[in-house]
Amino acid sequence: MGFDWSIFIATFITIFVAEMGDKTQFAAMAASAQSKSTLTVLAASILALSLAAVMGVLVGRMLNQYISPERMRIVSGCLFIAMGVFTLLKSQTH
Repeated sequence: MGFDWSIFIATFITIFVAEMGDKTQFAAMAASAQSKSTLTVLAASILALSLAAVMGVLVGRMLNQYISPERMRIVSGCLFIAMGVFTLLKSQTH
């Protein structure tokens, strides 16, 4: 249960790149643009993203007891693809 810098760096880069241009970032930009309290928007955004990350880590730890890491990567990849296809199809109808 020690601290592994290689996992830290890989996780940080993966999540940072995945969040760039994400709906979450655009929501934070919109909230900040509409508010005079940038610090409040920043604090709320950090708390929300932190809570989502905690939930992801805890659920991942729990699922690790039932699903192999390789299968988890496959399922996660398929879910990302499905969400992308859904988003593309949804944007075609509007």
